[in-house]
Amino acid sequence: MYLYSLATGTPPTSYTQQETWQIFASSRVSERLRPGSVELVRRVLTGNSGIEKRHFALPEFGELLNYDGEQLNHAFEREAPLLGGRVLGDALDRAEWRARDLDALIVCSCTGYLCPGLSSFIAERQGLAPDAYLLDVVGQGCGAAIPAMRAASHIVDSRPEAKVAVVAVEICTAAFYIDDEAGVLISFCLFGDGAAATLWSGLPQADLWRAREFNSLHFPEKRELLRFENSKGRLRNKLHPSIPEESSAAVRKLYAASFLNGARPDVLISHGGGRKVLDAIEAGMEDFALREARTVLRNCGNMSSPSVLFALEEYFNNGNSAHSRDLWLTSFGAGFSVHGMRLRRG
Repeated sequence: MYLYSLATGTPPTSYTQQETWQIFASSRVSERLRPGSVELVRRVLTGNSGIEKRHFALPEFGELLNYDGEQLNHAFEREAPLLGGRVLGDALDRAEWRARDLDALIVCSCTGYLCPGLSSFIAERQGLAPDAYLLDVVGQGCGAAIPAMRAASHIVDSRPEAKVAVVAVEICTAAFYIDDEAGVLISFCLFGDGAAATLWSGLPQADLWRAREFNSLHFPEKRELLRFENSKGRLRNKLHPSIPEESSAAVRKLYAASFLNGARPDVLISHGGGRKVLDAIEAGMEDFALREARTVLRNCGNMSSPSVLFALEEYFNNGNSAHSRDLWLTSFGAGFSVHGMRLRRG
């Protein structure tokens, strides 16, 4: 299938890490934590995290830390369709497509729960036809965008003329949780809100990028290292200190399985995760520099599933894409799972 359009977006409100620390330090939540926990948050937010700012859909950040589970999910229900619908509209405008001509809409998200799914709300906002196929990909965490695009490829393979949209949208602020566990506190310091939309069809046009060769690996025995769990009606992110090394090892295994014939891509586009994650991946794959992922991390933090598409857009916008013909995208997250896909042009 061929990539006709890519658009990304963040909420208008952003905070530097220093500003986030100041809000946190003066909040009632910090008073409930042990002194060592508060010091950990200070070190991450004011230290070298690789993040300068993050965008939050819920601007009342100080109050957000005191929301209960019902308030957080209501916030997700309000904000996710707005942000997801906005980036889908931008992608449609760039491709000069109409929403009512979409044959399918696939939406991935893990930071809130809706039934019917988020795809229903975005389809309503954008005016999709009643017979458009809607699919929600849930439970994949930060790695979800590539499996969602893989699902799109199956639709396009069966109907090459089909027009399919894939939207990754995360309101990570609706999944903020604070307690004294180190992994929970570090998650609070890393994640921000964002969304990305891609448009696909099986009808080729000159110089479009073509998606192919999707691969995944799953390691359920490592599930407890990185996952959401439900705690007091809220999502609580488990983040083990070994995640940088585990992510690097998983990416290397998937890369080796994806390029058995010895060929290699021109560029590796990765989900950001965090500075230590990117450091570990680069250390294990010395032929590649993850510049785009670092830029996205610096400007937006870890946005979960949309992050890899933000990195792809950064690559397209940096002026180097004209010299490349073969990209490998990788994302990883809850499960523990890792996913990859190739984009080739020409």
